[in-house]
Amino acid sequence: MNMIEYEAVVEALLFAAGEPIEARDIAKSLEIDIGTARSLVDNLSCKYDAEKRGITIVELDGSFQMCTNPRYFEYVKKVFGNAKKKPLTPALLETLAIIAYKQPITKVQIEHIRGVGADHSVNKLVEYSLVAECGRADTPGKPVLFATTGEFLKYFGISSLQQLPALEEDHELLKTEALAELSE
Repeated sequence: MNMIEYEAVVEALLFAAGEPIEARDIAKSLEIDIGTARSLVDNLSCKYDAEKRGITIVELDGSFQMCTNPRYFEYVKKVFGNAKKKPLTPALLETLAIIAYKQPITKVQIEHIRGVGADHSVNKLVEYSLVAECGRADTPGKPVLFATTGEFLKYFGISSLQQLPALEEDHELLKTEALAELSE
């Protein structure tokens, strides 16, 4: 198989998947190493960009997905309308931030941080596919652990959790900034 055929297979896999597909799965399908699979995806992505194609390939935490090129959003919107993001209330955003930065985490740990019950918020975030169960804690009762999903990355337009803003751990600095904002 030559490079053009390999890229065609990658394109077919990404198109058929309709959701993120891991580089290792692409490599397994083509019987090549993961580095070569990533190179093929990168080459294909560069071709789409250079040719200003209507599709693009996005990386989501080590997985790849074929998506509509954002350059052409206005045209797509005319036919399909606005794709509405699920509304995130302040409580959902707070819970989601805790999960994103502390994952994997249990509901009890979330509730301890928030100081209020988290059942509704966690259930809504699971319903929106922004978080999912990712295992069980090795503690009495084996509570469910939650972590963010690929949908979370897509929702916020990032390709990995490393792109999340750094947390400021200096609580005194945060307190001073909050007091300064309140006095304005």
